[in-house]
Amino acid sequence: MYTPVLAPIAGSLPLSALVAALPLVVLFVLLGVFRLRAWLAAAISLAVSLLVAVLGYPMPVGPAVLAATEGAAFGFFPILWIVVNAIWIYNMTVHTGHFDVLRRSFARISDDHRIQGVIVAFCFGALLEALAGFGTPVAVTSVMLVALGFQPLKAAAVALVANTAPVAFGALAAPITTLATVSGLPLSDLAAMVGRQTPVLALFVPMTLVGIIDGWRGVRETLPATLSCGIVFAVAQYATSNFFSAPLTDIVASLLSALAVVLMIRRRVSTTETEDSRAEVMRAYAPYAIIIAVFGLAQIPVVKNALTAVTVSFNWPGLHLNTLSGKASTLPLFKLDWLAAAGTLLVVAGLITIPVIRIGAGAALRAYGGTYRQLATAIVTVMAVLALAYVMNASGQTTTLGTWMANAGGLFALLSPVLGWLGVAVTGSDTSSNSLFGALQVTAAQHTGLSPTLMAAANSAGGVLGKMISPQNLAIVAGAVGLAGREGDVFRRVFLWSLILLAVMCLLVFLQSTPILGWMVV
Repeated sequence: MYTPVLAPIAGSLPLSALVAALPLVVLFVLLGVFRLRAWLAAAISLAVSLLVAVLGYPMPVGPAVLAATEGAAFGFFPILWIVVNAIWIYNMTVHTGHFDVLRRSFARISDDHRIQGVIVAFCFGALLEALAGFGTPVAVTSVMLVALGFQPLKAAAVALVANTAPVAFGALAAPITTLATVSGLPLSDLAAMVGRQTPVLALFVPMTLVGIIDGWRGVRETLPATLSCGIVFAVAQYATSNFFSAPLTDIVASLLSALAVVLMIRRRVSTTETEDSRAEVMRAYAPYAIIIAVFGLAQIPVVKNALTAVTVSFNWPGLHLNTLSGKASTLPLFKLDWLAAAGTLLVVAGLITIPVIRIGAGAALRAYGGTYRQLATAIVTVMAVLALAYVMNASGQTTTLGTWMANAGGLFALLSPVLGWLGVAVTGSDTSSNSLFGALQVTAAQHTGLSPTLMAAANSAGGVLGKMISPQNLAIVAGAVGLAGREGDVFRRVFLWSLILLAVMCLLVFLQSTPILGWMVV
């Protein structure tokens, strides 16, 4: 049974952290500098992580490879299982022409691309994040933007940057629930604390999206709409997370912010535009209404209990790991919630959608097979990156990096969001990042005299900004808009925005750890 070592390189934590960071450095350099295809960059970085585990850490080859296989399996289920089925539903609407109806419906709200970008990528994307999470919002909203006339690269960048503020409460607050589980802190306190951090991002994101679309001139011209959107989303996210319900936070915030934008703008519709019947418009919106209904029903306690009753959990064959303390690790435990998984619920929604949008069974089946072909390279990328993440976690590389950062003392408040950012950049999931670093954040806070609730929440709030540079999200959005192989180009378009917004979050958390904004801490 393998037990990781915190500082395996000459007993030095800084030197060990430098070696542990090699897989991540290689991954981002290959993507951003050498412009390698994401699947190839991920495969090379996976090989580096295995070499570091075996040669740098005392991890035998067998457990290292087994950890990689478990990570790859997790990459497909539940992550890719969600993305594939979400894109399948979209592809069916394209086949029947209902997606064009939906596009025209959005265009009738406003013919201004900048406003369309905010409504689709930020408001509608937040709703998708609330319901399904993972890569679903960027996959769906990016293709919607392309259909509205956006260039693929710009559509990909807008979709990725928009998928920030809602992420911490995504998938019905799964990241916060996980954070509470691993940290031992009350869910209500963590939800309230994150609800006093991510709303600050929401104030800036709509304006940032317009800046990406049309520069500073566009920001000035659309300021009333983007400010209304950001303020309403921020207030709704704060109020819902603090006083109502963490799982419903993004649902409330997304719907209210969309309403605010619609009420703020003036409708300008071309007289030559195709007029769709009310029935066609209803069918165009039906798949998304069905998704909302299916996911809503799945949260009813009696239904949820029935779905989870058939969940299968088992230890990954042959993989036996300990934590640093010598206790049995939970990493080899694989949870196969095949019926309750978001991807399975999307399959149900897709099957209901088939007769509603009047697509033949054969066409629906061909669309399903075509979706796998469309996302082939994204599937390889996601599975390789999750394999890398599992190797880093199992060998102790992730813990070495986190512990080294936690030794910063009082300045850890400034670095705490960076830890979450790194976790999401590697795993593509705020939930996974919280499971990796949630307990570590609490331990570091206790050693440095900081608020454990603040530091744990900072992990989730900072993590949302790593979503846009995560290789699996880059692969998903590139595959969705027809830019497979150009993930490096997308990465360069969003990397600076990720750093800028991360700096804002780091400053906010640091000030919350001082008397200046200490009144915001739960």
